Amino acid sequence: MSTIKEAQVQASEHVSSVQVGVSGVDVAAGDHICAFYPTLAERDEIFVPYLRDGLRAGQKCIAVLDSEDVEDIGQALSTEFPPMAGHSDQLDMRHSRQTYLLDGLFDTEAMLKFWEDSVGGAMAEGFPFTRVVGEMTWALSNLPGVDELVSYEAKLNRLLPRFPQVVLCLYELDRFDGEVLVDVLKTHPKVLLGGIVLDNPYYLEPEEFLASR
Repeated sequence: MSTIKEAQVQASEHVSSVQVGVSGVDVAAGDHICAFYPTLAERDEIFVPYLRDGLRAGQKCIAVLDSEDVEDIGQALSTEFPPMAGHSDQLDMRHSRQTYLLDGLFDTEAMLKFWEDSVGGAMAEGFPFTRVVGEMTWALSNLPGVDELVSYEAKLNRLLPRFPQVVLCLYELDRFDGEVLVDVLKTHPKVLLGGIVLDNPYYLEPEEFLASR
């Protein structure tokens, strides 16, 4: 592929939906899903099958966790799914300090650029689809910029349709207050509840949500 744009067109012609491993239901390319979990065990039950199915299907998988078990999970998955021929980095596991909180702060535009470069780059390498998962507890820190969380989530919706990808955002229920969780619902077109991906009736398009802020 000579350009990301060419890769985007070719991949879009071949991948229009993907199964979310935990529920086994199809979601459309470009979907942005929020999932709420009460414990780390339940978090793993959501996103590990999601990544495992992507690796099995030959898709690019990018996971950003906020907990210190990121290397252990990455090692376990890499052992289960050795690198594909010609692709040494099918699985990209990172900590929030390397992405969301790079340089000790959160910058919405920098993070959107990170996703654009990462997903677009995966397509240029020949991956037909990308699965992204982000654990969002990094936003509970006291670092500069974390108050941009829900505005970032809204703006991310503008980027998603540009690439064949699905983004899954993980929120630990007991650690976020009700006001934030309401805004999280307003910025995700799909929600994962009880193992089922549902259309979210509370979702607002980015322009409408940002205007309301």
